[in-house]
Amino acid sequence: MPMFDVYPLYDVTPVSGKGIHVYDDKGMEYLDLYGGHAVISIGHAHPNYVEAVTKQVSELGFYSNAIQNPLQQQLANKIEALSGCKDYQLFLCNSGAEANENALKLASFKTGKKRVVAFTNGFHGRTSAAVAATDNKNIIAPINAQQAVTILPLNDIQGVKTELEKGDVCALIVEFIQGVGGLDQGSKDFFEQVFALCKLNNTMFIADEVQSGYGRSGKFFAFQHYNVTPDIVSIAKGMGNGFPIGGVLIHPDIEAKYGMLGTTFGGNHLACAAGLAVLNTIEEENLMDNVNAMSDYFISKANTISEIKNIKGRGLMLGLEFDFEVGDLRKDLIYNHHIFTGGAANKKLLRILPPLNIEKQHINQFFEALETAIKKVEQTAN
Repeated sequence: MPMFDVYPLYDVTPVSGKGIHVYDDKGMEYLDLYGGHAVISIGHAHPNYVEAVTKQVSELGFYSNAIQNPLQQQLANKIEALSGCKDYQLFLCNSGAEANENALKLASFKTGKKRVVAFTNGFHGRTSAAVAATDNKNIIAPINAQQAVTILPLNDIQGVKTELEKGDVCALIVEFIQGVGGLDQGSKDFFEQVFALCKLNNTMFIADEVQSGYGRSGKFFAFQHYNVTPDIVSIAKGMGNGFPIGGVLIHPDIEAKYGMLGTTFGGNHLACAAGLAVLNTIEEENLMDNVNAMSDYFISKANTISEIKNIKGRGLMLGLEFDFEVGDLRKDLIYNHHIFTGGAANKKLLRILPPLNIEKQHINQFFEALETAIKKVEQTAN
C-alpha cells in the first residue's frame, strides 16, 4: 500500500539521534537546526528523557482518562512552577492542532459566541476551526470554510477594535511569534491594546504558544515578553521532545463541566512521563538562559553576513531573510553540508529552530557552511 503522497521529502533517512545531531541509514551525521518543526527541545535521545520514557513504558504506558493519573497533576504543577502561570487549569491532549481546537471550543462555550478573529500569515493547525483560523486557503476544505473567521493584518488595531465591537467574536487567537508564516511579530503596543480590547468586548484572548512556548523565545512563553494575561494558552511541540503531547492552559474564570472536553490518548502515562522529563531538563540545565545566550551569539554572527537582509524572531525561534528564495540554499545545506534548516510561507526566509541546548560550536559550524552555500547559490544564479 503506498503512502498518501502529501509531503515533499528530502532524500535523507534518519535512523538515530543524539543531542543536536541525527544520523542517517548510511551513518552520515547531520546538524539538526530545525528540530522537526521545533519539536526537539532538549536534544535527541537525552538521557533524562530516555530513562523516564523507558521506565514508564515498562510499568504502564496507557490508560484512559476514566481513572486517576497522578502524573497529570505532577505535570500541571511543574508547568505552573516553571512558567509562572499561576492558578491556570490544564487540559491535556495530543497535538497543537488539537490544543487550538479545544481552546477555540472553550472560548465559544464561555462567551456563547462563535466568530473568531485571527491574523495574516497565522498558522494554528489543520483541523476544523483551527485550520479555518489559519491564513492559508490551500489547506482549508469547504467543510472548514463554514467556520466564522475574520483574518486581519498584524498591528491593525483599528481593525481589531471594529471587529470586536460587533459583539459576536468569541475568541481572538494569535501567535506572538509567527512560525510557519515567517517569524513576524506584532508590536508591543498592538498586543497590549488587543488584550485590553478583548477584555472590554467579552472576547477570549488565546495565545498560541504551540511553537513559541517552552522556553524557545527566551521566556517560558512568548506572550510573557508583553504585559498581557491570556485567557487560554495552547501548547504542544517542544512539550514532549518528540512524544505526541499537547495541552491548553485555561484561566480560572473559565469553569469546567463534565464532558465539555475529552480525549482518548491525551494526558496518558507515557506522554506525561515524557513531558515531565522535558521540564526537569529545562530546569536542571538552565536551558532558558542558554536560549538567550545562544540567541545573542547567533544574531551577532548573522549580522556579519551582508546577504542576510533581515533577522526575524527572538530566542531560538529565528529567521534569516534573503533577497532570493532559499529552496536551493536549504538543499545545499542538507546535501552538501549535512545541516537541517526550515522554510516558511515566506520563500525568502530560512527558519532556525534548534534544540535549546545548542552550543556556540554548532552555530559556528552553521555559519561557515552558510557562507559557502550562499556563494554557490549566487554563482549558480549568475
